[in-house]
Amino acid sequence: MGEDAIFRIAGLTKAFGPNAVLRGVGLDLHAGEVTVLMGANGAGKSTLVKIMSGVHRADRGVMMMGDKPFSPISPAEAMRAGVVTVHQNINDGVVGALDVATNLVLDRLNGAGRGLFFNPRRIRREARDVADRMGLGIDLAAEVTDLSLADRQMVAIARAMAHEPQVMILDEPTSSLSSNEAERLFALIDRLRARGVAILYISHRMSDIRRLADRIVSLRDGAIAGRFEDKPLDYEGAVNAMLGQNLGLHGIDARDAAEPVFSASRLTIAPGAKPLSMALGAGEVVAITGLVGVGKTRLAEILFGIHRPFSGTMRLDGRPHAPRNAADAIRNGVFLVAKDRASTGIVPDFNIYENMSLPFLPRFSRLSVARRRAERQTARTQIADLKIVCRTERDDLATLSGGNQQKVTVARWLTQPSRLLILDEPFQGVDIAARHDIAAKLRESAGRRATLLFLTELDEALETADRILVMSENTIVGEHRNADVDMDKLLAEVAGKQHETAGSV
Repeated sequence: MGEDAIFRIAGLTKAFGPNAVLRGVGLDLHAGEVTVLMGANGAGKSTLVKIMSGVHRADRGVMMMGDKPFSPISPAEAMRAGVVTVHQNINDGVVGALDVATNLVLDRLNGAGRGLFFNPRRIRREARDVADRMGLGIDLAAEVTDLSLADRQMVAIARAMAHEPQVMILDEPTSSLSSNEAERLFALIDRLRARGVAILYISHRMSDIRRLADRIVSLRDGAIAGRFEDKPLDYEGAVNAMLGQNLGLHGIDARDAAEPVFSASRLTIAPGAKPLSMALGAGEVVAITGLVGVGKTRLAEILFGIHRPFSGTMRLDGRPHAPRNAADAIRNGVFLVAKDRASTGIVPDFNIYENMSLPFLPRFSRLSVARRRAERQTARTQIADLKIVCRTERDDLATLSGGNQQKVTVARWLTQPSRLLILDEPFQGVDIAARHDIAAKLRESAGRRATLLFLTELDEALETADRILVMSENTIVGEHRNADVDMDKLLAEVAGKQHETAGSV
């Protein structure tokens, strides 16, 4: 491992108005090493990344690339200097209207020596070279908008890697990737590390951190709260430094269900899939876990009326449940917190209380006139309950951090009573503290409804659910009460090694 830092930050400060976001941050990045940056939402991670990538300018402090000052005025200048960033928001790294090939070489098209004419053959050749080095395995002619979330993320990462940077910043890069895709990314990071690239990796996934980290830096309230370099790395100490407390995330007391609320019998969600059955009871929180692509989102959307099952029946409170569409499901008391917050979960131009009340406007209206006071009071209650960091309920949603936006998305569906609350990857892209707040609120408010979470991360299921169901190949292959879980059996089911048990739960 390299001893000398190739990128140094010292005394970096940044304020927006009276709000001091960064307070004297110092950070060294070493050639051939992965530095993991951990920090709660609002700790200053995004601002630090934006300064490093040329989006913002620091108020004070210095950055050095080798022995030269580094102070980019734009992302393009940062890239030319050797610092490339893959942002958490996938859409920031790809252009949906263009095909994969053009996306992969987009940053080269305006480079010196490119000539005046668009050369599709050269673009395809260069894109194929990038894709082969990345092991992308995606049709280069496909439009990015037609790709899955995971494939879009891989294209964004491949586009960044095409720059062959000295410093690469990866902001929650595995949040939309399956374990196989994540392992492909990790293998690439290992190759970049071997070539001497300094990597700043921002993540809250302990599986990522244990796999990659050479050192961990914890950021809290805009300042460095801890540095962890001694081997073995002190992961628990890093989390505690990040949070300023020990949350004790593991070890919930599993509850048993009360009366039945929802059931599915011999439900087939994809052609050729084995039918699945399940029952959900009042007051319990159930997690369905499994790899990306095993059918979790498809099942969530069937329960919510977006798609129809191929066969089988569903019942809600003893009555047939076959919603014609999402509006029908909502009328029946079935709510869905969708997976892709940016495109389906929020309206960035609306403020907090408008986002929360959006699906329930008739309930906040009298004679077609909106009752703004009731909307605002409901929002204030949710802001307090979920510890949403904002000034007031009138703040525009776009001004909040990603974790606080996710809290607003969840809070929206808690403003009204439901019979079945479905949450598809509700912890995606949020820090450990925000995850704890959301999980605690879901358990506290479970009441008489059934709560169903679809989760890829097993740790999240173990920290939140009373029961864990496992999906593989569009069916349910296992069930575990969250007490003394047989982890070997659960992991085998997640890996798809126990299909012979598929079917009823």
